[in-house]
Amino acid sequence: MKKFIFALGLIISFAPLAIAEIISTDKSNFAEISSVIDDVVYDIRYYSSNNFTGHKINGYKAPRAYLTKEALSALAKAAEDLRAQGYRLLIWDSYRPQKAVDNFVNWINNPNDEGDKSFYPNLEKSDLLARDYVMAKSGHSRGSTVDLTIIKKDGSFVDMGGTFDLFAEISHPDYANITDEQKHNRQILQDAMTKAGFKGISSEWWHFTLKEEPYQDTYFNFDIE
Repeated sequence: MKKFIFALGLIISFAPLAIAEIISTDKSNFAEISSVIDDVVYDIRYYSSNNFTGHKINGYKAPRAYLTKEALSALAKAAEDLRAQGYRLLIWDSYRPQKAVDNFVNWINNPNDEGDKSFYPNLEKSDLLARDYVMAKSGHSRGSTVDLTIIKKDGSFVDMGGTFDLFAEISHPDYANITDEQKHNRQILQDAMTKAGFKGISSEWWHFTLKEEPYQDTYFNFDIE
């Protein structure tokens, strides 16, 4: 019996070390991006059918964009840096409800809905989940990740050599087979975001997460409205 109690005590004492994922609907530490960056432009793809699923996504009840206050403060610094260079930010996605991620996974598992194949032209739909292009738990749902690009101050296009959510090698930030101008434009965005405290990923030039994100194990699930 003493051995059992001792073993149980070890389990209890080490239990706090196992960090559990938390689902929360508390939006008190979030703010809309445009409330701080007044010249930002929105093109919220998951509010429309212009995305890889071909459908409007659950949880997107308005074409708006939110971040944690910490991430938004850092993004404002990047926006200021880019503004001095003649650019504005265009946001495709930021905070993403967990229900939206669940929507992605359910779509992938539906064999009767191909979605918009132009976003994954050289892949099978199942590859999106298997290769982590889409994940069952997304950093976006932690509230400090943003998908964005730069446009000129007059709103005109800046060529990045590929579009948002194109699941292909050309979307890799260091993809070599693009023009010097496109490489330069990607570098402008990457430099500003890195300087402001964000980090990118190897598969998407538009994707950045605050290095010191405040909610590393909390996934939020309130609607965007």
